[in-house]
Amino acid sequence: MADVPAIVALLADDDLGQHREMVTDPVDPAYLAAFARISADPNQVLAVMVGADGVILGTLQISFLHYLTHRGATRAQIEGVRIASGARGMGAGEELMRWAIAQARDNGCRVVQLTTDKSRPAAHAFYSKLGFAPSHLGFKLAL
Repeated sequence: MADVPAIVALLADDDLGQHREMVTDPVDPAYLAAFARISADPNQVLAVMVGADGVILGTLQISFLHYLTHRGATRAQIEGVRIASGARGMGAGEELMRWAIAQARDNGCRVVQLTTDKSRPAAHAFYSKLGFAPSHLGFKLAL
């Protein structure tokens, strides 16, 4: 749980995240509760990439989703991908994503999926470079 404040700060360190996340000291208890739920769920992985100096370079979350479709396939849903602004363009994002894809493969997933906001063309190009295809149109309903 010691990394939660740094992870939250990283999630808030972009144009969209700064409006969604709340960086406070001490960290909002809602983040700690979410971390506890994620940590207790065997179908969740919260990955944190740490540099040689101990500073967090990136994070992402993998959810393993079990389906009846595709003959009972398991999928990996990747969300919350963030790379520290000072580490972008240096290979950390690619390394973290390749690690996540390997985790999906190791867990028997047939598909790795993710969404990215339509306003992020650099992210679209990044995921395309990794082999992801914009195959679906997604919809969300805020509750």
